[in-house]
Amino acid sequence: MASATTFYDFSPPDKKGNPYPLDSYRGKVVLVVNTASKCGFTPQFAGLEKLYKTIEEKHPGAFTILGFPCNQFGNQDPGSNDEIQSFCQVNYGVTFPMLGKIDVNGSKADPLFEWIKGEKPGLFGVKRVLWNFEKALINSKGEVVGRWRSLTKPESLESTIVQEIENAKKEAPAPAATETTSAVPAKAEDEPKST
Repeated sequence: MASATTFYDFSPPDKKGNPYPLDSYRGKVVLVVNTASKCGFTPQFAGLEKLYKTIEEKHPGAFTILGFPCNQFGNQDPGSNDEIQSFCQVNYGVTFPMLGKIDVNGSKADPLFEWIKGEKPGLFGVKRVLWNFEKALINSKGEVVGRWRSLTKPESLESTIVQEIENAKKEAPAPAATETTSAVPAKAEDEPKST
């Protein structure tokens, strides 16, 4: 998908393998995470869920997390999409969307991750995803504005995410009704006509 210019141009697979258009997240701040169920970083699901709920409570509808299961690192997510969904909900109470299992590197890498890596390479220009639970932050315009390795705890990203939400509010166009009412002159038809 070489013509893709924003996050909204992609439709990665959902847990049933159907296209999941990311266009529905237009205007939201999104944290993209490649996940695994049997990894040393798997407990980060708890931190991700806490982050999701905390920000949702303060800024309803302005933010989401999208989890992308991946089995490319140490075979740490071998289960089916249904097994992965169940694991996340039962063990960590995950309520943010978990999509279908994908590859993030190599010839079969999902186009979304190819785009993210190209937009925001890691340290020393490294474009590969190095392990499970790497995180990429997408702003409200669909641009990659941050990328963090597995060691970064989800909770530590709260202020960065909130700042992006605040930026989005500042950049949002004023409501159309306000613009129209301020531009409408006083009712000319009520004024007496000069003779």
